[in-house]
Amino acid sequence: MDPKQRGTTRAASAVVTEGAAQAVLRRGPARELAAEEEKVMRMRLGAALPRTAALEWSDGELSEDLQIELQAMQIEAWMKWKAHLASHRTPARAATRTTPAAPRASRAKEKIVRALRKKS
Repeated sequence: MDPKQRGTTRAASAVVTEGAAQAVLRRGPARELAAEEEKVMRMRLGAALPRTAALEWSDGELSEDLQIELQAMQIEAWMKWKAHLASHRTPARAATRTTPAAPRASRAKEKIVRALRKKS
């Protein structure tokens, strides 16, 4: 070992791409970052929170009218979500159609029909 380099350490540098940073943030909370730093990185990169992440609530800062409006929006979103789930749980959704699909004109279909008419 060179005597001049004793006591000094080399710091490894790494280049992190935007895509790699977004992927890390999507996987879960960044352990090396403070909460505020992570929030800034998510906003800067446009990285969504993981699906399992809890939502932040800030009811104390809103006026009473805004709290009521927010709660109404939450109820409406919840009802739409429940209706969406119910529509996907129906086993025979396709069989519940009351009107058959209207036939569409098709050049290929017309060509086949003409050829069959010529044969007969």
